[in-house]
Amino acid sequence: MTVTAPLTYRHTPSPLHAILLAGAVPLFLGGLLSDIAYSNTYQIQWANFAAWLIAGGLLFAGLALVFALVNLVRADHKAGRPVLYFLLLLVTWVLGLVNAFEHAKDAWAVMPSGLILSIVVTVLAFISAWTGLSNLRNGGAQ
Repeated sequence: MTVTAPLTYRHTPSPLHAILLAGAVPLFLGGLLSDIAYSNTYQIQWANFAAWLIAGGLLFAGLALVFALVNLVRADHKAGRPVLYFLLLLVTWVLGLVNAFEHAKDAWAVMPSGLILSIVVTVLAFISAWTGLSNLRNGGAQ
């Protein structure tokens, strides 16, 4: 008789998944801080810094999104926390992509929409990382 454990949602991410997820937060935050610096100084290089930091955040968040998708597919229960985490990360990535397109414009055209998008994406990245990395499991519940 062979006993197999059912596939469940891997609640704690693998080390690589955690590094990618946690790495997206400071990159998006750096983009936000660069946007704030640009809005205060109008030095075009700050807009360039923001664009590159947002691109890096998208790379890290996109790779973390692949891990989240794999965990979601492997989950027994497709509702609840696995779906919430995946959707938060997906919305973060999509809005980050829109923000990257916004930052591809001329530097003068970036404000104020680029700053607003950077704020929203940074907050979403924090919430996604918090949801993905926190251990809220109570007993056997997800």
